[in-house]
Amino acid sequence: MSIRVIIADNYAMFRAGIARFLVIEDDFRIVGQCDDLPRLYKTVETLNGAVVIFASSLQPNLSELVERASGSNVRFVAVLDKLESPQPFLRHNIDGIMYRDVSQNEALRCLRAVSSGNKYIQQESRGPAEHLDSDMVGQRVRDRLSRKELQIIGLLLKGYKNKDIADELNNSEQVIKNYLRSIFDKTGVSDRLELALFTLHHRTLLDAVGVSVERPMGMPLGLAQIA
Repeated sequence: MSIRVIIADNYAMFRAGIARFLVIEDDFRIVGQCDDLPRLYKTVETLNGAVVIFASSLQPNLSELVERASGSNVRFVAVLDKLESPQPFLRHNIDGIMYRDVSQNEALRCLRAVSSGNKYIQQESRGPAEHLDSDMVGQRVRDRLSRKELQIIGLLLKGYKNKDIADELNNSEQVIKNYLRSIFDKTGVSDRLELALFTLHHRTLLDAVGVSVERPMGMPLGLAQIA
């Protein structure tokens, strides 16, 4: 029997990243995606027996979330930001804990464990010194990017396609593609998804692109829109 999964995250690119590796696994089936709290609450009430992956950045009322799912046999996996304490989630009996920098293999282990009725907590691997080093990487990359390139990254994180970005910035799609190639070179990534995840992992860079982790993202992103 397939593990039914719901992905709830206000980062469109992160939802797409999780979906991209789940769809190739025979034992997983994505049955829903949402990007805000009202949809998350409604989803857990109506889809029985699913594993719900939800981002802490949605800032759900954990008591309300668990209560709404009480009749649906739903199990929860929380996705936390770096250095965020898991204790509030554990106090509310959230079944699994992952961080945004989780590897694909560990994410799969977590979801399979939770779906089998077990608890799973990813051990946070970054201590304060490593976190400082990560910020320094973010600062160096930020300083290499132009204001226009930072704008483009911010729009990409909101789920904008190249055409949407071009319209927003009054440029042609080809110009935006040229900017993206430059951004990829400066950040050392190879595609839009890697760029989004890199930005999410470096708070200094995230702040520079003007995207808040507390603000719900706009346009949902389908799998075909990743590349």
